[in-house]
Amino acid sequence: MKFIIDNMWLIGIALISGAALLLPALQRRGAKVSQLQATQLINQGKTLLLDVRTAQEFANGHLQNAKHIPLAELGNRLKEIEKSKNNTVITICERGVRSASAATLLTKAGFAQVFSLDGGVAAWKSQGLPTVK
Repeated sequence: MKFIIDNMWLIGIALISGAALLLPALQRRGAKVSQLQATQLINQGKTLLLDVRTAQEFANGHLQNAKHIPLAELGNRLKEIEKSKNNTVITICERGVRSASAATLLTKAGFAQVFSLDGGVAAWKSQGLPTVK
């Protein structure tokens, strides 16, 4: 008991740092879909594929029928995809980080079903799924 009282600050710091390490894992990062789930949604129709990568990344290869709006411009160009508000939207980037931010933005803008492609185009290609240039 004396040890705990003498080292209360160290124990407190250890507990706080442990909680700080676990917090990102516990937070909801937005809805994600795997490559298989994305393929199923695409095949069902009425799914907008929104690629939020840079123009150069998009030119190097993208999913077929994907609409390109870079993440930096997405807030100003929402009117271009307004008609898809009630459809399923899958946001896509290179690794899945920027697309999660885009999905959050779209959800706040009132889009009904928004998902981020888990692992992005890199994971899509690693599964041997097709891209176009």
